[in-house]
Amino acid sequence: MAVDSLEEQGLILGPCLFLYQSQGNELVTPRKISKRRLQVQLEGEGAYECSVTGLVFEVSERVLIRYSVLSWSKFGMFLGDSWRFAGPIFNVDCVNSPSSILTSIQFPHSLCLTDPDSEMTFSVLHMKDSCPVIEPSVDHSGSHVKWHVSSLSPVGPIVQSSKPVEHHGVVLVYKELALNNSYSFRIYLATNNSSDIKDIGKEVRCSKRRYLKVEKPPTCKLDERKYRLMSEPEGDISPADLQFTLAVTKLKGYFEAFFEQPPPFKLSLIETESDQTVWSATIREGDCVDNAVEKPRKRTDSRKRSTSTSEEEMTNKRPRCADESDGVRTVQVPDVSSKQLMQVAKRLGKEWKQVAIGCLDLSSKELDDIQASEEDVIMQRFKALERWKTSRPKGQATVAHLLRSLQELDDLPNEVHQTLQDMMDNKATK
Repeated sequence: MAVDSLEEQGLILGPCLFLYQSQGNELVTPRKISKRRLQVQLEGEGAYECSVTGLVFEVSERVLIRYSVLSWSKFGMFLGDSWRFAGPIFNVDCVNSPSSILTSIQFPHSLCLTDPDSEMTFSVLHMKDSCPVIEPSVDHSGSHVKWHVSSLSPVGPIVQSSKPVEHHGVVLVYKELALNNSYSFRIYLATNNSSDIKDIGKEVRCSKRRYLKVEKPPTCKLDERKYRLMSEPEGDISPADLQFTLAVTKLKGYFEAFFEQPPPFKLSLIETESDQTVWSATIREGDCVDNAVEKPRKRTDSRKRSTSTSEEEMTNKRPRCADESDGVRTVQVPDVSSKQLMQVAKRLGKEWKQVAIGCLDLSSKELDDIQASEEDVIMQRFKALERWKTSRPKGQATVAHLLRSLQELDDLPNEVHQTLQDMMDNKATK
């Protein structure tokens, strides 16, 4: 499956593009093997740069590497007041090979290092056995932070600074759908790193309202200061100003802009203190049209499992619920029962902690709490699944929802997949 490069995604600023291309690494394009997991075969000793994530792998011999972008919202709690995340956090694994083959990783960062007087210390946050460890970096450049691999588990670049740091940032615009004769938008400010951008996309998708991403050049430079959003013609915009922050997405906030007249609208982001415009874009009628066409649903052999199910394929498998906003009303499917969760728990293996954090959206602290309160491993797995269920709205924790969440793990045991598939088949025949 083809995966867009960082440049094609519009996630590299012009000045940063030179930094990415001037490192002398061999550029490699990974294969997307599941919704969030990438895989790349490195053919021998050398330094290789991923064209999608910007990660640089230095290896001593031929190796197959799998990796995925994680969310800082699960790990940011482990950073003290003086530390901030500096780029995406990743989970990296050498497939059927010792981690020592991967000698170092260079993580892309979003900091703008043009100020010679800025005193910064780079490190990495490394989650070892669910425990946070701050490890030193060995070098940094204008685009990357280099780390010698000690072991493989979630790890991402962090920075310590005595004063606010300028970041390469992005402005992300989403239009609310299903509004007649009016136009409502959400405008987010974020650092230019894939963990931050991924979290915002997830928040928008989980909203009770449906939104369309408006594709506009997103990149700009942002300080930890206040910004205001202006529009031509004038619309109803709130709040009046917004503090750009490195906090997790749920604490960031966003601008809402409302217009009663049709496009075009020109949006401009202005730094409040200097009155300088740092980003602007014109939204036209064509930007506000949802061109997505839902494909007809096909009944496939439920016994066959694809090991490389794409995000698009999984989207087409989503069950219809009674509260669909497109007007289609069908019977509400009941949520997964405790008995069914116990069946799944019994079939999960040693990968269950990966499942809990990577698929069920549990934090490391929640995982520790479960292990502290339950000695029996099967009960620990059950409690993790139960927390996933209780964290979701009613009707959004069905067997199908659980299967879709678990399939984000590319090496999910076949017994688990088959158990959930059988549960779905049994309901369909009733």
